[in-house]
Amino acid sequence: MITRFSIVTLILFILSIALVIRPISIPIRLPRLGRRKIPIDLTTTPPAIIAILWASQCLGPTSIRDGIVGTDGVKPYNILILFFSLAYMAITLDISGILQASAFWVSNKGGSNGWRLYIYFYLMLTSLSVFLGNDPVILSGTVFLVYYTTATELEPMPWLISEFAAANTASMVLFVGNPTNVVVCEGFAINNVAFTAYTILPFLACNFVCFLALALQFRDKKHIPRKLRTTGKLDPRSVLRDPGGALVGSLILGTCLVVIIIVSFFKIDVWKISLPFAVAKLIFDFTWDHYRFVTGKLPHHNHSSDTKEDANVDDDDPDPMYTQIQRATTSPTGEGPHRKETFGSNARTLNETITSPEGPNRSSSPSPSKQSGSSEIVEIFPNSRRRLRATHARLAAHFPTFFTALPRLPFALVPFAFSQFILIEALQHQGWIDVFAHWLSIASQGQIHSSIWLIGVIGVVMCNVAGTNIGATILLTKVVRAAPNFPSDSTRAAGIALAVASNIGAVSFTFSASLAGLLWRTILVQKGIDIRQTQFAFWNLLPILFMTGAGLAIVSAEMAVLY
Repeated sequence: MITRFSIVTLILFILSIALVIRPISIPIRLPRLGRRKIPIDLTTTPPAIIAILWASQCLGPTSIRDGIVGTDGVKPYNILILFFSLAYMAITLDISGILQASAFWVSNKGGSNGWRLYIYFYLMLTSLSVFLGNDPVILSGTVFLVYYTTATELEPMPWLISEFAAANTASMVLFVGNPTNVVVCEGFAINNVAFTAYTILPFLACNFVCFLALALQFRDKKHIPRKLRTTGKLDPRSVLRDPGGALVGSLILGTCLVVIIIVSFFKIDVWKISLPFAVAKLIFDFTWDHYRFVTGKLPHHNHSSDTKEDANVDDDDPDPMYTQIQRATTSPTGEGPHRKETFGSNARTLNETITSPEGPNRSSSPSPSKQSGSSEIVEIFPNSRRRLRATHARLAAHFPTFFTALPRLPFALVPFAFSQFILIEALQHQGWIDVFAHWLSIASQGQIHSSIWLIGVIGVVMCNVAGTNIGATILLTKVVRAAPNFPSDSTRAAGIALAVASNIGAVSFTFSASLAGLLWRTILVQKGIDIRQTQFAFWNLLPILFMTGAGLAIVSAEMAVLY
């Protein structure tokens, strides 16, 4: 029964979504600290809305507990531990330089043929994203493509859009490729191996038609020239910073994925498998870095440029990846790329941490004592802060792998994901999930194919309007599970359609459709490339239409054969 509390809950839920899509900041002035801005975004808005709902008695402690512990087989802590364990292993593998080396190798194979190189990069990014997930590939691939397109004087948009589409589409193959996949597997009781069996054909269809859409809209040679300006070869070994770490990291991550697939038949929580592997990789990272440090095999420069900033070190050494690309694209007369603004000697490199949403000049922002023009603003605990920075610099120089990977871990996902689960529990407590489920049952009549297309299309749309694909997946999983008179085969079909929609839905109209989109945009802003929301939506429109039609058609065909 809908009450005034139900209406307030829904209004606040919609408000939280709006502030995730369009974050704002509230300027305030604090004593001795001066003018500061309080961000109202995906990390602060959902917890604040939960506090308001609790204070207004729209939400009780039981719903909060259920949002953390989980209900109906969906365990939020299981999802987050699994995701963080795999993220750590994938990010440390990226730090070794293996992804950049792969990009260099593919670039050499593509040569100076524009379309051949475009296809090779698309296939490489797709393959890497299948096993590593989209976030590590976007971290490495975006930086490489910014450097490469600048050095070769290419328009960056076709290459960046292709990378974003390939990475997000490929993450649907393995259930560990995206947090939304884990939500679907647990919510619909789908075996991990069965999940891949269901999604592999929709993935192949989506991946193929996505490239067709990209090739169609970027067919003009002003976007992708037939002949590239390149005169040299790139050396993959020059960016492979840690071959030993790359080998061990690949073995640990690969073994972890295989074991997870095997134990999925025995109803064991996957975090109990992934966490020990992540701990083993952490122990190896500390041991291996210590060995390299005491034997003098570590590079003299730190892996983390944040450490350089904190230690006030001025390091003018260019990024090895930039150096190689610049050398390979320099003409015989010694003339390099004309557009050098992306490359300066202090240009941000892949090693930098994507933690600040405030743009590319974090390190050059004015100090607290200079902000707002107030002489009353002072630094709090200057001696303690100085000692902490010095300690951090020493530890980061000794254990660079861990201290580079730590800030890259998506810690913002923790409060956001738990808050989304709690907010969905609040909607369920107030009766909205049952209302939505009733609407779904009426619209689909419990039929398999109508359920597939309804959930698939709604899922793609809601990724853009429900506060990332995570929120959309959690909400729709609850709705489908609660739908009255819904046959089990229709429920399973709707679950697979939701898995496809939650992955391709990231390639859509808003950056906030996925955390990967927010990460991608942050990297581009730091590199001086400003892609507007309208541009992002325009270039993704054709691929998402193609992928939605092809992916859901394949799911319908699969269900027609199975049922």
